[in-house]
Amino acid sequence: MLASPSHWGHSNLVMSSQLDSLKEFTTVVADTGDFASMQEYQPQDATTNPSLILQAASKPEYKSIVEKAVAEHKDSGLSGDALIEAIMDRVLILFGLEILKIVPGRVSTEVDARLSFDTAGTIAKAKELIAAYEKEGISKDRILIKIASTWEGIKAAEELEKEGIHCNLTLLFAFAQAVACAEAGVQLISPFVGRIYDWFKKETGEDYAGDNDPGVLSVSKIYNYYKKFGYKTEVMGASFRNIGQITSLAGCDLLTISPGLLEELQNNDGPLEQKLNGNNPDCDLEKVSLDEKAFRFAFNEDAMATEKTAQGIRAFSADIVKLEQLIASMV
Repeated sequence: MLASPSHWGHSNLVMSSQLDSLKEFTTVVADTGDFASMQEYQPQDATTNPSLILQAASKPEYKSIVEKAVAEHKDSGLSGDALIEAIMDRVLILFGLEILKIVPGRVSTEVDARLSFDTAGTIAKAKELIAAYEKEGISKDRILIKIASTWEGIKAAEELEKEGIHCNLTLLFAFAQAVACAEAGVQLISPFVGRIYDWFKKETGEDYAGDNDPGVLSVSKIYNYYKKFGYKTEVMGASFRNIGQITSLAGCDLLTISPGLLEELQNNDGPLEQKLNGNNPDCDLEKVSLDEKAFRFAFNEDAMATEKTAQGIRAFSADIVKLEQLIASMV
């Protein structure tokens, strides 16, 4: 349980916050690279991405992590792109190690988004990251390798899962992506609630709230489908724009939440209603099975998913380049 805010200290009555209430039936994950936020909100797990690492690495208080990674490779004999890549991977590991000192569960570490269409490259990079964590004494059970939900990424995850390397499939917007991930036996998926909402709001000019939110509806459908057909893949709602989206998904396996929204939940008194429980008698979804051709066609038919996945990969790739430039300026 979270410590009570100081202004409650003068009263014997301690109100439970919405964050406390949410933690009773959903695993709360910190969506940040900021260690102070993690310590404050006591999440079970934490997840990062290139954009969050770039934001954190650009802050004075985290510059020492990048400097440490650079210093460690000073006499490595590497140069050029190979040196930058080695330092970059080390930065990811050092952030992950610090996060694992704070959270009791798992950290998600992302494979370079520029490998999103390279199955073999993704597998190789994932194994390098796991080996680097194991060298630091971290069990692979505490790491989720984060991979974009392209066909190539899903196939890479399928192979990695067979070897006991667990994966978090990110940039997930389409039901087809969720079905393919479940069929591949991946550990966890991260459907992006807020970005789905953004697309529909822009496309229709309408605002959406609560249970009518397209992002909420998408995650609810995936969750109910997985539970109905007994898939073990965990569903972690991600990318929230407001706490209404979060409270409408209370009961989802996991929710990864930014510090600002964690603070809002902590400042609101609970309790919350459990909206998802894996026990939906009204779920009339039929079993779907997708080979590559069926996946690609179904994905292509979903304009929102096609656009948002591509946009996400571009944005993460651009932030990796910025992080590489930051590292290059320090070498």
